[in-house]
Amino acid sequence: MVVNAEVPDRRAALKARHRRAILDAAKALIDEGGTARFSVEELATRADVSRRTIFNHFASIDDVVTTACTEVLGTVIEAFRTQVSASAVGAGTRAEMFATVAAALRAADVPSTIAFLWRALGGFSAGDPRPRQIFQATFSRTTADLARELAERHPDRDPLEAELLVSSLMHGTEVIAHHWIAGTGAVTGDRARKHWHDLLDRLIDDIRTGY
Repeated sequence: MVVNAEVPDRRAALKARHRRAILDAAKALIDEGGTARFSVEELATRADVSRRTIFNHFASIDDVVTTACTEVLGTVIEAFRTQVSASAVGAGTRAEMFATVAAALRAADVPSTIAFLWRALGGFSAGDPRPRQIFQATFSRTTADLARELAERHPDRDPLEAELLVSSLMHGTEVIAHHWIAGTGAVTGDRARKHWHDLLDRLIDDIRTGY
């Protein structure tokens, strides 16, 4: 019996293309409409897929939006990869691991990312918990991804150590994001960016010194 290995490969490639099309369509709708409040039908039409295909890949529209927003916040992970690309893989000290993640947060364009999330979610309101939940879920997913990257980069360290280190910095980043939004209205001019870096410096210094 001859097994055609190309069939599963083609199916996997098609699934990947559909997933990518859905996420790209979601980002385009956010950019055009200013918020993530689009229907399943609008998303399916823009992605050129069926409703069923969307729900084969994602549990809900909120899951699509969270995944799209997580990709945007993934700039922090890309900055982390850049920070460690020239260094050797090894155990590293806790202080070195902390410094690498802190440097990635400083290097990433987090203000633009937060502004995108704020625009995508239409701000926060007391009567609608959905935007805040998606905002928190976005940071949670990015935290998990970054912790995994850090643990893989330092295989001789306890993975829990990487998770706790990243969690402290990323949770703090989420907290100061709310302060930054309140103080700037999520604009990204020079003054707003300075305000962000002042908040970030305070966060990093407070965590590093243990208050």
